[in-house]
Amino acid sequence: MNTTSKKAYVYKGFERFWHWNQALLILLLALTGFEIHSSYNLFGYQTAVDLHNKAAWAFIILIIFAIFWHFTTGEWKQYIPTTKNLRAQAEFYLFGIFRNAPHPTKKTVISKLNPLQRLIYLGLKVMIIPVMVVSGLSYMFYRYPQDGRIAFINIDNLEIIALIHTFGAFILMAFVIAHLYLITTGHTVTSNLKAMITGWEELEDDQYEDTKKQE
Repeated sequence: MNTTSKKAYVYKGFERFWHWNQALLILLLALTGFEIHSSYNLFGYQTAVDLHNKAAWAFIILIIFAIFWHFTTGEWKQYIPTTKNLRAQAEFYLFGIFRNAPHPTKKTVISKLNPLQRLIYLGLKVMIIPVMVVSGLSYMFYRYPQDGRIAFINIDNLEIIALIHTFGAFILMAFVIAHLYLITTGHTVTSNLKAMITGWEELEDDQYEDTKKQE
């Protein structure tokens, strides 16, 4: 059955600003962080540390603005988890997508994320990213005691903090790789990418009508 589509303004200006700046900062944090771990030599150790710290502060500031935006606009509701169509969505990504099966969920302005995305993004926002921020700040502000003085943060061993921070970094990199693949699974290979650049996305007629009712 043929379907027609119309353009809808799905992603607002700040949402796109936050998304792309978050992506750039995560990339910079990953590049400098793994260099600090001596995985390669790109910037030089001291420069990598300096860039990593500055990118970390920029990321924290961006998070604060994003939290404010999510709660003042009601966009936090996008991440409310649901089990409806969760299994169907997982089966779509595992099998259906390769058989050109129809997408089990429909995107609208107030429901931009499918059930699987909601769970993953919620986990990132309330678990992984907070752990990365706390462990990173703990590492940044730790001072070895000197001349009998007490450390700024009383941590007996930084190794566990470093391991937690590194483990979180690997999870974030796994998410980024999966995310890069999944953005190609829209109506066309580049449709999701274009939507996050322009804010406008092609929605099928029934999706578009649902969106108009929600505005």
